[in-house]
Amino acid sequence: MADPLTRLVQQLCKLPGVGERTAFRLAFHILRAPESYATQLADAITQVKQRLRNCGVCGMLTEDEPCSICRDQRRDGTIVMVVAAPQDVLAFERGGAYRGRYHVLHGLLSPLDGVGPDDLKIGALITRCEAQSGIKEVILATSPSVEGDATALYLAQLLKPLAVTVSRIATGVPIGGELEYADGVTLHRAIEERRNV
Repeated sequence: MADPLTRLVQQLCKLPGVGERTAFRLAFHILRAPESYATQLADAITQVKQRLRNCGVCGMLTEDEPCSICRDQRRDGTIVMVVAAPQDVLAFERGGAYRGRYHVLHGLLSPLDGVGPDDLKIGALITRCEAQSGIKEVILATSPSVEGDATALYLAQLLKPLAVTVSRIATGVPIGGELEYADGVTLHRAIEERRNV
């Protein structure tokens, strides 16, 4: 059995974006910190695993059923934004511009990785749009990648027969971005999705 420091480094290396050097830095930070910090960190990790679950309506992470976004009567229930993961909801919420509701797919279609429609919360979205006649628009907010585009196209085809407007978020050059650093696909989309001023 490995010593405690090695075990900690091995576990930290399993986190996304954490290599061995970063894992050692984090491990030594935890080691130098007061014991209360290590206890609070361990407790926070345990609590997030034990207390959070997916909202039965939208699929967002929550302690309560339904989640606070689904319960918020000030939000526009006629618009549902479809995202791939809970962190996408958090990104839109940080921006503060969107005041509708969400639907989290928990992934994107990726046949090469063995992820098909049955592996995502697509059926729940269709049921939600059929059951709640108040939904008028579904915004497909998947990433502009092969998987994101394929998922958006698949969803658009499924939603077309329903009485909802289906839209897709725009892509292109970010605010403050320099054109010389943008890749060709981004510039192409910026031109294709241009609008009148």
